[in-house]
Amino acid sequence: MAEMTVELVAVERRLWSGQATAVFTRTTEGDIGILPRHIPLLGELVPDCVVRIDQTDGERLMAAVQGGFLSVTGERVSILAETAQLADEIDVEQARTDAASDDEAVRNRGVSQLRATEQSV
Repeated sequence: MAEMTVELVAVERRLWSGQATAVFTRTTEGDIGILPRHIPLLGELVPDCVVRIDQTDGERLMAAVQGGFLSVTGERVSILAETAQLADEIDVEQARTDAASDDEAVRNRGVSQLRATEQSV
């Protein structure tokens, strides 16, 4: 099975780095799936997106991401996020509260966190 190196980095820390078989997320141009040997590209991530990384061991990594960029070059995918949280780090009750906020940035964070934890919005 073909593999690629994937790195998920936020301003404050590196969240994950390793080998994967696929990456899925949403850019300002729409949903995108990246497989090994994908053509090079640079995309801007939407403010309330979820990144799914299918790891080579069959595990699925989910992260809530608020803005940033996706860079694909050869056998490497770099996701450079403004802020991000892995699904297992998310407080679901706080995310529900945030998703109902009148503040757009807070609402976007809450929505992406609920999606990353596969909760209904």
